[in-house]
Amino acid sequence: MEKQLHEILPILGVEHDCILSKQGDITIVFRAELPEIFTLSDQEYEAFHQAWVKAIKVLPKLSVFHKQDWFIDSKYKPDFTKDDVSFLTQSSERFFTERPFLDHSCYIMLTKKPTGRKLSSSLFSNLLRKSIVPEQTLKPQLLQDFLDSAGQFKRILEDSGFVQLTRLKSDELQSHSRKMGLIERYCYLCEKENSIVFKDIKLENGLQVGDQYSQLYTLGDAEDLPALCGSRINFDRYSTDKTKFSVGFASTLGQLLSCNHIYNQYIFIEDAQKTLQKLESKRLRLQSLSAYSRENSIARDATNDFLNEAISQQRLPVKAHFNVQVWTDKKEELKDLKNLVSSALAQMDAAAKQETAGAPQIWWAGIPGNEADFPMNDTFDTFAEQATCFLNLETNYRSSLSPIGIRLGDRLTGKPVHVDISDEPVKRGLCTNRNKFILGPSGSGKSFFTNHMVRSYYEQGTHIVLVDVGHSYKGLCDMVNGYYFTYDEKNPIRFNPFYIGEGDSLDTEKRESIKTLLLALWKKDNETFNRSEYVALSNALQLYYEKLEKNANIFPCFNSFYDFLRDEFVEKLATDNVKEKDFDVNNFLYVLRPYYKDGEFDYLLNATENLELLTERFIVFELDNIKDHPILFPVVTIIIMEVFISKMRKLKGVRKMILIEEAWKAIAKEGMAEYIKYLFKTVRKFFGEAIVVTQEVEDIISSPVVKQAIINNSDCKILLDQSKYQNKFEQIQELLGLTEKEKALVLSVNKANDPTKKYKEVFVSLGGMLSKVYRTEVSPEEYLAYTTEETEKVKVMQYAKKYGSIQKGIAALTRDTKTSK
Repeated sequence: MEKQLHEILPILGVEHDCILSKQGDITIVFRAELPEIFTLSDQEYEAFHQAWVKAIKVLPKLSVFHKQDWFIDSKYKPDFTKDDVSFLTQSSERFFTERPFLDHSCYIMLTKKPTGRKLSSSLFSNLLRKSIVPEQTLKPQLLQDFLDSAGQFKRILEDSGFVQLTRLKSDELQSHSRKMGLIERYCYLCEKENSIVFKDIKLENGLQVGDQYSQLYTLGDAEDLPALCGSRINFDRYSTDKTKFSVGFASTLGQLLSCNHIYNQYIFIEDAQKTLQKLESKRLRLQSLSAYSRENSIARDATNDFLNEAISQQRLPVKAHFNVQVWTDKKEELKDLKNLVSSALAQMDAAAKQETAGAPQIWWAGIPGNEADFPMNDTFDTFAEQATCFLNLETNYRSSLSPIGIRLGDRLTGKPVHVDISDEPVKRGLCTNRNKFILGPSGSGKSFFTNHMVRSYYEQGTHIVLVDVGHSYKGLCDMVNGYYFTYDEKNPIRFNPFYIGEGDSLDTEKRESIKTLLLALWKKDNETFNRSEYVALSNALQLYYEKLEKNANIFPCFNSFYDFLRDEFVEKLATDNVKEKDFDVNNFLYVLRPYYKDGEFDYLLNATENLELLTERFIVFELDNIKDHPILFPVVTIIIMEVFISKMRKLKGVRKMILIEEAWKAIAKEGMAEYIKYLFKTVRKFFGEAIVVTQEVEDIISSPVVKQAIINNSDCKILLDQSKYQNKFEQIQELLGLTEKEKALVLSVNKANDPTKKYKEVFVSLGGMLSKVYRTEVSPEEYLAYTTEETEKVKVMQYAKKYGSIQKGIAALTRDTKTSK
């Protein structure tokens, strides 16, 4: 016989942000934000567990704690509404479209039963009997006392630092004309608030809601429970011989159960004294019957142990029940779901019991506000400490709301998440600077991560200077039309430090950088310069730029400066009677002759293109062919210093980033080491960040100055696959100051990657206070832009030449690759 839901619904109404049942039960609802999965250590799980125990102990007697975790199969929806989205960002959005993941939401319902309310059971559920008037009239003071207890409950949990609770208002609890409330969503198994779909509910031959076939699996009998429980269990997929990786004890029923399901967790706080008296009576009965049956004797001992523990350790006796409701719109999938749930429970060492006859009553009691009508014959006696072990403690990865950041992947599913590793950590007090240290052996995906990060920051308006030694950023530089400075015989590296571009000026800093360059070209490392020589060079520069102002047809470069020194400044020195010992101009001209026209290095300081370095947002200095050159390398180093320091000081309110890739070759030079030391300490004051990327820790250790400067001033540490070092990881751990929790996370990287997807994992530590592992998964177009594989780079260049640009070339190559598969 059919009935209208509103006729038998046990909810009387929603008032004062509370749900009131027809039996007089008051329920308040919180939305909970739990910690992200795979981010807690053993000690944190234990601390979180203790917080739950303390919170539940403050609830008054005759109350019910009901935690309801929704896990809904969802698909990633891209955002194509933005107009200024780049080619690679669009390709990434397309690539992740429809990526499946579990969307998690968690609600905590606290219910206060009126005094004298009859206990419910499978036979006396309000699903089967008409509603009755509450036995007592609700008094305002009773409601206030309960709200005070709920407030203490909320404060205890939030003070733990692991969870945030938000009280749901009346509007979110009850339905409206175009929006479903929590109660209606549960009844109709509706994932979205704004999907108004009315469904028939069939309770015969199993539970069916509309076209969804549902099954219920319970942990309501002590016989089905695991012999041991705790706040955490080892997650073998991410554990190693050296480290044990932890997840919550009930995680297998939460985020790790990959299907549509609701995990209901009930803890009933009854009158503790009455409970102990009943158990004492039960013990005495079993004592008298123990001679007749071994089972009675064992039950007596178990009851006796329970009572002893309750009294000696001040435990709170409670009743508990846990169930998993799964559903699908394909009836043939129910068998697969049963296997999934059975496997999940088996990992907890628990037995799966599928509810059939009692399923409707248990499901009915799960309606928010109807917890007090739970059939108590489906609960078991335990203590609050043990009951809270079965709570789901984690949620999926959350995206940052910050506008700056990079797109990485959720570790479980690869769902894109927006991660801010620069601004948000500083605002939250996790970090004191934005500097980063990236460590990853060859083949670990280091170049992909750094390319991906640099591109993301570039598209968000950052000025980027890269120092590279392996052509890792050529594709990306071409893609964004940046400046690429490299050296080969046909096209040697060229600069023009004398040129003053738009937005730049001949300030003290510009003068000092040119003087430093000229002195480096003139004097050897072990030679010192006199004060008079320094003053003479200052005067020469002053007069040279005065001449340029009067003669607009003279192009500023080293050649014209050399001409000025030789033809005019020499005469001025003679006029001023400057002696040779004070400034040997002939020696100066002779030593710098190779940099003048027709000299060996005449190309180096006389560039006529790529001159606007201050306003250019993407600059790559490729040092591979000159890193060991005694003359070119020091000059290029000084120019790199000048370029970035100029950006750092002159571009107000603009984010700057310098990334030194495989920098140890450059760092080995003392001048560069001092520069990096200065940079890492001061760049944060100018809205900038310095990043060093290296393959080997020994490269950094070899320079004590840099070791201290980089490690101590990089609050963000990023590590890629370190599995080859797992037996000697202690050295890396000590050098980087990683905790045991972070060590377990680092060594879990790439341990159990999805073989159907192409990605590498990356570990990110923010100030040692927040650590996570993410996926670095990119679209085929991004892969081709970032690749360092020689054959693939050649193919990309061929297609770029054929189609007129690297962007069109990559698009065509991606199409051809898909077609050929």
